[in-house]
Amino acid sequence: MKTLSPVSFLWQPFSPGRRTETLTGYALILPALIGFSLFYALPLFRAFELSFTDWNMLRAPRFIGFDNYIQMWHDGRFWNGMKLSLYYVLLNIPLQTALGLFLAVAMDRLTRSIVVRSVILLPYLLSNVLVALIWLWMLDPLLGIVNSMITSLGFERHAFLGSPSEALATIAGINIWRHMGLVAILFLAGLQNIPRYLYEAAIIEGASEWQMFRHITLPLLRPVMVFVLVTSVTGSFQIFDTVAVTTAGGPYDSTNVIVHYIIQNAFSFYKMGYASAMSMALCLVMVLYTLIQMRMMRASESDLA
Repeated sequence: MKTLSPVSFLWQPFSPGRRTETLTGYALILPALIGFSLFYALPLFRAFELSFTDWNMLRAPRFIGFDNYIQMWHDGRFWNGMKLSLYYVLLNIPLQTALGLFLAVAMDRLTRSIVVRSVILLPYLLSNVLVALIWLWMLDPLLGIVNSMITSLGFERHAFLGSPSEALATIAGINIWRHMGLVAILFLAGLQNIPRYLYEAAIIEGASEWQMFRHITLPLLRPVMVFVLVTSVTGSFQIFDTVAVTTAGGPYDSTNVIVHYIIQNAFSFYKMGYASAMSMALCLVMVLYTLIQMRMMRASESDLA
């Protein structure tokens, strides 16, 4: 087998025989590439630049070196926000993933109805703000339907979003309800790609349902599992709108997660440079997590090969 040099390997897609195919491929990804550059890459570079400045958005940015990063290192509220975000992820991701997988397996085994899938996916189609408002009203201590049901059963009213010890868990529950349908649909797509003859062979060998799930379903769902975990965790670390609508970071900073604290510094305290520095720190944490997760779970490999 002929070995290509690195230069030849990089130039190969542009060889005369493949030039048309390559240019067609780049033309197809061009809209997404433009969107990524304008709304992700350029703002990222701009935020990195601003993280070394003192800027209140009313005057020109003033370069201050690493002062924002030094302040961040000694900022207790920054570390509290990171801790709360991590706690939120631990509350949210395991249950959301387990429920999504359970729903996917149930749909795969019991029904292929488009109506059922649509109903399960419906909460995700609602905006975060609308979902937060609906649950804010439903959980209202005086007028909410949830507390009305609780009192009708003989229990006392409960301040779900007003309790420092329960507010973050309540927000996690709201977002589990919203996102578990999407997770279920993603897992269902992965389940439908698993060859049925593997299960038939396992049944002939006398395998139980749990053994088939453990030794066939879970290993072959690994690429989908990596995608779900990476996107869910990074999305959970960026939780903001549900917090902003329901608790605004309270009570007593018990839900002041890191992204809410970043936006608070940027648009309430007018510390755009400091907010950019915290954004860079969060970005670094998310990149490291993604690389470690994909490496540990061998995201580029499939047991179907």
